[in-house]
Amino acid sequence: MRLGLSVWEPHRGFSTFSDRFNKMFAETARALSAHGLEDLEKGSWAPSVDIYETEDSYKLSADLPGINRDDIQIDIKDNTLTIKGEKKFEDKVSKDNYVRVEREYGTFTRSFALSENVDPENIKANYKDGVLEVTLPKKEEAKPKQIKVSVN
Repeated sequence: MRLGLSVWEPHRGFSTFSDRFNKMFAETARALSAHGLEDLEKGSWAPSVDIYETEDSYKLSADLPGINRDDIQIDIKDNTLTIKGEKKFEDKVSKDNYVRVEREYGTFTRSFALSENVDPENIKANYKDGVLEVTLPKKEEAKPKQIKVSVN
């Protein structure tokens, strides 16, 4: 009698299931929409954001490639900074000619609670090369102060 030992591979076959599921989803989306990818274009996504602190301010950088500056909106309400926008699907190529679409399109919204020490009246934003940079200055009383000690 010979006993065999088999290794359990829980993920084996999953990639083929995933591929079949993605194909089914894409075919269903095309069938439901007269324009193929139109429903997918209206979806939402979330841009990547980095936030870091300096002595005088907080800096927020958001990756927004391919978005017009006029399609970006920044609001502050109830101590919350909200960035909204839309990345529009380019119609330079017929939608029927696309084999694969991986880039994300549609509207996005990101919101961030502001620290009490942020001066909302002096927030500035700059958009260059697909990167939005928002500078959130600290209030004067929140900035670190250095006191020199004199020797008598």
